[in-house]
Amino acid sequence: MNLPNKLTVMRVLAVPVFVVLMLVRVNGAACEGWCKWTALAVFIIAAFTDLFDGRIARKYKLVTNFGKFMDPLADKLLVCSALICLVELERMPAWAVIVIIAREFVISGIRLIAADDGVVISASRWGKVKTVFQMIMVGFMIGNLPIFRYVTLALMWIALALTIISMADYIIKNISLFKDLEGKNNDGQNS
Repeated sequence: MNLPNKLTVMRVLAVPVFVVLMLVRVNGAACEGWCKWTALAVFIIAAFTDLFDGRIARKYKLVTNFGKFMDPLADKLLVCSALICLVELERMPAWAVIVIIAREFVISGIRLIAADDGVVISASRWGKVKTVFQMIMVGFMIGNLPIFRYVTLALMWIALALTIISMADYIIKNISLFKDLEGKNNDGQNS
């Protein structure tokens, strides 16, 4: 268990703490005051572990199969948990969260198809930019400060656009996987 993997595990363990802080009710109000700012701090720390674990793993040649599997899973857990909490708190529309989570399922499916052929699909530049904007957007939505209302709304639309662009990018770059899969299915039906 090297340092990057410990950071990834720390991010996974931060998720339930973050969710409890987001959904705890104090005097009838959800996620306000100390719990809101503590939830935001936990989210920011967890988001920064995502930045550092990959850099450390690549720089010091500490890339492991565990890290390749758990790092993107930890990211998805953190962001999807935050988005679902934001829907519960009525700070984000459910349809937007469905678009974001659907993209994650589509990309995971593409990666599974590729893995079956022994191909590893790494994160694209669009995917990385999408993740950064999603995390910034979530941070603003957790803070929920009226002065940043329009900034938060703009971040949501940018994150949604990047979600769709990055999904299209993955599909276009890996369209051959679908053609190969179709060929395999046809071969199986003919035999």
